[in-house]
Amino acid sequence: MNNKTLFISVTAFIGIIFIAAVGMYKSQQPSTIASEILPALERINAPVKGGKQAKVTIVEFFDPACGTCSQFYPLVNNLVKKYQGKVKVIMRYAPLHQGSEDVVKMLEAAHMQGQFWPAAKLLFANQQRWVEHHVSQPSKALAGIKTLPLDHDQLDKDWQSSKVAQIIEQDVQDGQTLKVRATPQFFVNGKPLVVFGYEELVNLVEEAVSEAY
Repeated sequence: MNNKTLFISVTAFIGIIFIAAVGMYKSQQPSTIASEILPALERINAPVKGGKQAKVTIVEFFDPACGTCSQFYPLVNNLVKKYQGKVKVIMRYAPLHQGSEDVVKMLEAAHMQGQFWPAAKLLFANQQRWVEHHVSQPSKALAGIKTLPLDHDQLDKDWQSSKVAQIIEQDVQDGQTLKVRATPQFFVNGKPLVVFGYEELVNLVEEAVSEAY
């Protein structure tokens, strides 16, 4: 075997090994959530938007102080509107920024008065007023939420209650179970968004809608 033939053979062999390795890597990436941890995806009474009978469920773990969550907020709403009645979104708390744990408690307290979505929209739209250098300022966030038509005394009582603390703790624990390490983290009918991006999320939702309908 001359040197040229040997070189071609070695190169081809390396190419085959590389392709096989890539295929093995992709096959090892989680395309679905294991059945034993599926219960960690949804929580009873979590904020939800979309068709009650929708067969496609987007679960989003979010932090109201997260800039990317703010950018995705209207985009996810657009998906729910586009597939009206077919897609719903469930919001789960993942307070990863410093100070955000109190802010999500305030959001949950607003949710208890039927004002989660207006409160979330307000916080996202005014992030620069209550988030400084990626650190949440709960008192400023609370002042913003109190511009909504809410019972302020009840809001203060609820967000500092053990009931709300337990709800947030469940979301945090479920996020840890699902290995949520950054926000926003999306799951569509149990499938995690492995490669992050809006186009990738759209494709995952479209695939789920096609399969379900």
